[in-house]
Amino acid sequence: MVRGRISRLSVRDVRFPTSLGGHGADAMHTDPDYSAAYVVIETDAEDGIKGCGITFTLGKGTEVVVCAVNALAHHVLNKDLKDIVGDFRGFYRQLTSDGQLRWIGPEKGVVHLATAAVLNAVWDLWAKQEGKPVWKLLVDMDPRMLVSCIDFRYITDVLTEEDALEKQMLAQGYPAYTTSCAWLGYSDDTLKQLCAQALKDGWTSQRSQFPRARLFLFHLSALLSLQATSFPHCSSALLPSDSRLCRFKVKVGADLQDDMRRCQIIRDMIGPEKTLMMDANQRWDVPEAVEWMSKLAKFKPLWIEEPTSPDDILGHATISKCHNRVIFKQLLQAKALQFLQIDSCRLGSVNENLSVLLMAKKFEIPVCPHAGGVGLCELVQHLIIFDYISVSASLENRVCEYVDHLHEHFKYPVMIQRASYMPPKDPGYSTEMKEESVKKHQYPDGEVWKKLLPAQEN
Repeated sequence: MVRGRISRLSVRDVRFPTSLGGHGADAMHTDPDYSAAYVVIETDAEDGIKGCGITFTLGKGTEVVVCAVNALAHHVLNKDLKDIVGDFRGFYRQLTSDGQLRWIGPEKGVVHLATAAVLNAVWDLWAKQEGKPVWKLLVDMDPRMLVSCIDFRYITDVLTEEDALEKQMLAQGYPAYTTSCAWLGYSDDTLKQLCAQALKDGWTSQRSQFPRARLFLFHLSALLSLQATSFPHCSSALLPSDSRLCRFKVKVGADLQDDMRRCQIIRDMIGPEKTLMMDANQRWDVPEAVEWMSKLAKFKPLWIEEPTSPDDILGHATISKCHNRVIFKQLLQAKALQFLQIDSCRLGSVNENLSVLLMAKKFEIPVCPHAGGVGLCELVQHLIIFDYISVSASLENRVCEYVDHLHEHFKYPVMIQRASYMPPKDPGYSTEMKEESVKKHQYPDGEVWKKLLPAQEN
């Protein structure tokens, strides 16, 4: 039963010095410190249940997101939770349409990241009060209630409320792939060691989930159209249904010769017929991507993720971090996507992700979510399980990213078995962090940063 008036909202800047070990490094982000704006909301209800929400950042700039959360706080404080979830569409629009903050958005950038953190906390609080994990809260929800959480403004030319109402995994789990082995900051020896350990830990599957997998780069209007057939080495990316599948993603884009050497190492480790993905993290312009991938195609990647700017709709065939549902709508309309990658924090929490999942279903595009970072795996597991049970009802051509970093700091960490996400059973959105971890890594006054900052200044 939903209860309580929101009496307090706090937000803290939590940073982990992952740059010291090269964790998370890619062609564009060479020294990331995985971080989060961590939001906690409390009510006057006697149960003492708190809602916890996060949005993922890379260190510097987290303080800006914290400021944005505080600027949004007045929309939340003194509101009854029952009133919020009873008109979730209206509440979502209130946050995203603030008459002054909207000017530095709208529905993108810092303000949207802050919106996601606040909404993630609301969903966590709601699910905890109902005694269910968020995915189960969504699955059990009356269809009209579910659809009422979605803001259809700007997307009704593709998906209406009526359309959504018409579309209405516990043993095996949801298939995952790992990026933890192949950050650009790792040495060759580290890459080999982590890849071997991942194989030992079971990052294989008995049956390919990608029977019709192909390499797609991007589609630039009438000027350029490249698919797998453009590269003669890519034909073997069509995997037989009975092949054993290793699912690994490697970061590329900083140096071509280095990329080729590292991709060769991984191919040698996992074998010629296993699945490899690549991620350029927006490093290239279109001609660079064409030239670069013509050389990397011999390593038979399933996809190239973020080959260029996420705003270049016609220049993409796959993209991982869209700003909002409107850009996803245009990418789908332009037939510029072959795989769609949602994000739990760049999009406006569950509310906006629901609209994207429904649009993907309408256009028959498989959803392969982006994860990693701080808490993104914990969040996204709820979305993929809901999508499988209530929307797509399919695992064909679907897989979800997994990164083995920082889960130990969460009270209810993600569970991976046999290279698959296992459905969480604890109530909430799996976003609650351990208080000792938050205190230790709070920037700049936590124990970790009190030691590191003087050393960095010297």
